[in-house]
Amino acid sequence: MEEEEDATISRIIADLEETLANSSSNSNHNHHHQAAPISHSTLKDLQSLLDANDPDIVFRFFDNLSSKKNFSASSLIPPISSAMDSTTTNLSLSASKVYLSLLLSPNAPVFTLFTPVAFLSLLRSIRRSLKNPQQGSSGGSNLLVRCKKKGRARGKRNVERVSDEFNNDKSGFDAKMFFFVMKKLESVMGLIHLNRFPDSLKSLIQTVTEIPVLSLSLELGGGLGSYGNLINLCGRILSKLMRSEHGSVESTAAEVLKSLTPLILMGKCQARTFALGFLSNQMMSMAKESEEIKKAVVNLPKYLVNKAPEKAEPRGLAVEAIMEIVKAMEVEDQIGFSEYSVKMSRGKANLRLLAVDLMLTIMMSLRDPLGVNLCVEVENSWGFSCLEALIQRCSDSSAVIRARALSNLAQLVGFFSNDDRTRRVLKQVIGSEEGKMNGLLRKRCTDEKAAVRKAALLLITKVTSLLGGSIDKFILKTMGMSCSDPLVSIRKAAITALSEASRKFSDQSVTTEWLHSVPPLITDNESSLQEECENLFLELVLDRVSRAGSTNHPHHNSNVKARSILGDIELSFPEGVLGLLKEICNGEVSPWVKKICTSLGKKKRLKPKIAVALQDIIRSSESIWLSHTMPIEKWTAPPGAWFLLSEVSAYLPKAVEWEFLHHHWRLLDKYGAGVEFKSSFEPEDEHEDGIVSNSVSWAGDRVFLLQTISNVSVELPPEPAADLAHNLLNRVEGFDMHPTEVNAHVKALRTLCKRKATNPEEADMLVLKWIHQLLSKASQILEQYISKSSVANKDSNLFTPPPRSTRKGKKAAKSLSEAVTAVYTIGSLVIICPTVDMNSITSLLHTIITSGNSDPKLNKLPGPTVSLKQTAPSLYIQAWLTMGKLCLADDNLAKRYIPLFVQELQKSDSAALRNNLVVMMADFCVRYTALVDCYIPKITLCLRDPCELVRRQTFILLSRLLQRDYVKWRGVLFLRFLLSLVDDSEKIRHLADFLFGNILKAKAPLLAYNSFVEAIFVLNNCHTHTGHNDSKGSQTERQLFSIRGNDENSRSKRMHIYVSLLKQMAPEHLLATFAKLCAEILAAASDGMLNIEDVTGQSVLQDTFRILASKEIRISPSRGSSSDAAEIEEEGGGSAGGDSAAAKGRAITQAVRKGLIQNTIPIFIELKRLLESKNSPLIGSLMECLRILLKDYKNEIDEILIADKQLQKELIYDMQKYESTSTSAAGAGPSTATAATANAAAVARSLLKEVNRTPPLSSMSVPKLKTAQGGGSSRNDRPLHVLESLRSRKFFNSDDEKE
Repeated sequence: MEEEEDATISRIIADLEETLANSSSNSNHNHHHQAAPISHSTLKDLQSLLDANDPDIVFRFFDNLSSKKNFSASSLIPPISSAMDSTTTNLSLSASKVYLSLLLSPNAPVFTLFTPVAFLSLLRSIRRSLKNPQQGSSGGSNLLVRCKKKGRARGKRNVERVSDEFNNDKSGFDAKMFFFVMKKLESVMGLIHLNRFPDSLKSLIQTVTEIPVLSLSLELGGGLGSYGNLINLCGRILSKLMRSEHGSVESTAAEVLKSLTPLILMGKCQARTFALGFLSNQMMSMAKESEEIKKAVVNLPKYLVNKAPEKAEPRGLAVEAIMEIVKAMEVEDQIGFSEYSVKMSRGKANLRLLAVDLMLTIMMSLRDPLGVNLCVEVENSWGFSCLEALIQRCSDSSAVIRARALSNLAQLVGFFSNDDRTRRVLKQVIGSEEGKMNGLLRKRCTDEKAAVRKAALLLITKVTSLLGGSIDKFILKTMGMSCSDPLVSIRKAAITALSEASRKFSDQSVTTEWLHSVPPLITDNESSLQEECENLFLELVLDRVSRAGSTNHPHHNSNVKARSILGDIELSFPEGVLGLLKEICNGEVSPWVKKICTSLGKKKRLKPKIAVALQDIIRSSESIWLSHTMPIEKWTAPPGAWFLLSEVSAYLPKAVEWEFLHHHWRLLDKYGAGVEFKSSFEPEDEHEDGIVSNSVSWAGDRVFLLQTISNVSVELPPEPAADLAHNLLNRVEGFDMHPTEVNAHVKALRTLCKRKATNPEEADMLVLKWIHQLLSKASQILEQYISKSSVANKDSNLFTPPPRSTRKGKKAAKSLSEAVTAVYTIGSLVIICPTVDMNSITSLLHTIITSGNSDPKLNKLPGPTVSLKQTAPSLYIQAWLTMGKLCLADDNLAKRYIPLFVQELQKSDSAALRNNLVVMMADFCVRYTALVDCYIPKITLCLRDPCELVRRQTFILLSRLLQRDYVKWRGVLFLRFLLSLVDDSEKIRHLADFLFGNILKAKAPLLAYNSFVEAIFVLNNCHTHTGHNDSKGSQTERQLFSIRGNDENSRSKRMHIYVSLLKQMAPEHLLATFAKLCAEILAAASDGMLNIEDVTGQSVLQDTFRILASKEIRISPSRGSSSDAAEIEEEGGGSAGGDSAAAKGRAITQAVRKGLIQNTIPIFIELKRLLESKNSPLIGSLMECLRILLKDYKNEIDEILIADKQLQKELIYDMQKYESTSTSAAGAGPSTATAATANAAAVARSLLKEVNRTPPLSSMSVPKLKTAQGGGSSRNDRPLHVLESLRSRKFFNSDDEKE
């Protein structure tokens, strides 16, 4: 055994001798000497000796090394270091293993063997083995090539031998050997003190902290367990390094934490978990025993704050990591960091954004932020400071920070609301500042940035749930408006906030706003919003009504006065239910309620209890009324109850009782049928008992009752159904019903006939039979009325004045009422049976609508000579409406009468008739698009109708036709729609803003750009431009759709329209519009194509100046840059979107500068000269516009006017002089005006000073110039040499050019 060991030692020494000799020979030929690596076989022999761990063997080895060959222990280090620097993984690790074994061998000369260079080679070997784990024999071949160039044959043979050993090693990364090296390294750290080698210590720390990252992608042979062992080993090494023998503990701990920072800020991975675990466990334990380590750990979160990335997702991970460290700290250190976060919230933008996230996490993660358990004042708690800072950031100048602060505050309010004690404290804190909070929410709900508005709505939801009480009316209105926001996310947030308010508050204002804002979303393009709308309607309306119907209603005292009956009825039901039902039947809400009920019914989501509850509510109301001994004929059901029952009964026919319907039909038919209906303008009669008799309510209830009966007719018994049908037919034949009841009776009658018949053919025959019967009677009534009117007109012409008779007047009124009802009934019959023969009816209606017509062709027709429009306006209007229904059923009839409809629409003085005609023309446009297309310009005249209802109806109908492509945006249609943006009606303006800002922006994005220049001429009614001579429409129509005038009101209206169009344009379209305005208006004016002496031409030019100077058309250099990119990121976009937006913004900025240089300034200069020659008042507007343009590009003025420095100074002088004049004219203070004047004078003096420095012409060796005619004799008061120099100033350079 001893002989084998001696043989091994001899081989090692021999190989070492050869290696060192080779290194020595190479050093003679290469000044940059690198020792030859020790061979792989020698490393194995040396490792076998060291593995024995026998002091005698180690002693013999070092003794033989020094005695036989006179080598010291340090001679081993260069070849081993060279091997550790090898690019071959196994050789490098083997050398590292041997080196560490040597250091750990018994009685080894540690201080001789350890050198910083060798130690750095060891660390490089460890890193290289992880970075290039599959490096095979290629490293050896490269080493062979490198070393062959260095020497002699002896050295060459040695290197070839080493290379052959490398080539025979085909293995990759050896995980077992790597673990062995790391364990040896841990042992060495207990033996060697690095306090004298700070660079080695720093490199070791960096290497150990890199190992968890570099080994993530390696196969360590043991899966996650092996990786866990490795990172635990790294943690132990780092722990040993933070001892006093390795130097300053504080410095070492700081270096360790600094090296771990990249791991902490990584994405979620095992390396990040290791770093956080090491900090939270080992370092925190050591910090309790060492103040130096504690100081470093406490400062780590502050260091991480400054290293945190700005992107949303990495920033969130950084906040999470920071909080994990903070949670492991002492309480006083946690409070200190919270105070540091509050200070951060007043720093730079990136720190403010991070502070907003940190303050939320701090308050949600740490214990008792508001001092509830400590019984301290809330204002003295550290959490109050964080809360106050978070509220302040809700008004930050950065939109991203505002949005983040609002959403975090909402999350914080929701978090604290879960605990009763913190809920009370938070309610006290926010409630005490309720006025400020409401003011904040008002501003943020109308913020220009969508993300801020969304976050504000989320905060409203949480604060509403927390505070209760009342809600601010402005905030309530803003939530309702946000339900129609163009962004889906904001609409979702708005309906959530508004629904939460509806749950918490029973105020009628909240209910009204909810019903007017949320149900319309049933037609939203986003399916998720439709579903949410249905769910909320079920919860907040139907379920609420269902609960109200199931409550036990108390008995009432019959001695109570009549005036308290209605209040008594309201007290019988839960608060707000009757108000909810009443608002449901509002004309603006009921269409959406119908759609929601239909959708829920088709999905089978309507429950029978809602129908039962509505019946109970109606019964209870009647019972309470009768319990007060009030007459039943004065009772009406709670408004909305019958309406909602009529909608849900279509899908719940079995839930409605026939006895209930039969009882109320008899009641309403008995007491309501004979009521004389009054005009809506006449006040209702109020009886002595305080109850208002409302005949229209009875009629409306009968309509909804009939609809309910139609819905449940399949469940009716045969005999009652037949009796009801007979009763309905008799009622219709009486022609004495309110028009609102006619349709319901006709539809119910048709439904009953279809239910009664055994097959569809029999049903059609039954329907046709009673339709012909009704048409015959209606025709007779009309003929009689027309003939009586003719006779009455002839008789009245014989008397002056005409005789008066009360009896005849009542009879005539009754006859007129029957005729109107008959005409309306005809229209209802046409709708349910379009194929019925209407020839006889058509002639009668023609007689009515053409009666008294001045056309001689129409006067030949039989009929009254006096227009029924004057004597019977209600019949006249109803006849047009019924004729429109006939035209919809008969295309041949439509071709004949559509021109007559258009003519009546233009000349009628009845707003009600014009409104009906617009509706009919819209229906004609859908049915007969080609026929009506040529009349669209005539229909658009109603956009300027004196009646607001007609204007609004026209706008809505035409907008729907345009969205459905029945009408195209061509011709004058778009230009005429523009005036709706400045309509006198606020409702129309709101609709127009929505149309142009949302619908058109998506459907026709180029429309505003293509029509912008033309809109300027049309709005000013200008026809003095040779290229924009609009001949479309008459002069009256052009004036009607213009806002001509230079008064402030007209200018502001036109400017509002321009701004609205500019806001819809993309940046590239704004640039193109800027160029078009300069080319088609300013250049045209300077070329004489636009008459600037005409009033309208001046208005066009002045509007152009105001547009070019407006902020909406200007594109700032920062547009689409980092701030917008950050907002895109917050909304979920990636970095690519932000980069593309920034690149687009830079390209647009460059294009703006180029266009300004090439086009704008020369045009302005030429136009300025023209205006000055004509002494035009527009010079002021031009100079104001030019001043604003150059102000935006003040840094580029030298570049813009580089060709003419003299002109540059003249323009600056003119601008500053104009500013001083404007300031004085505006009544500014004398000091301001004096300063501006002095500034302008200084520029003028510098200009003249430069001119005066110019040498006289007589001293120049250039051809003399001819004197201008009369130039010298007319200005004797000025020096001649100044005039001569001014004439030739273009030949001289400025001071800037004299280099």
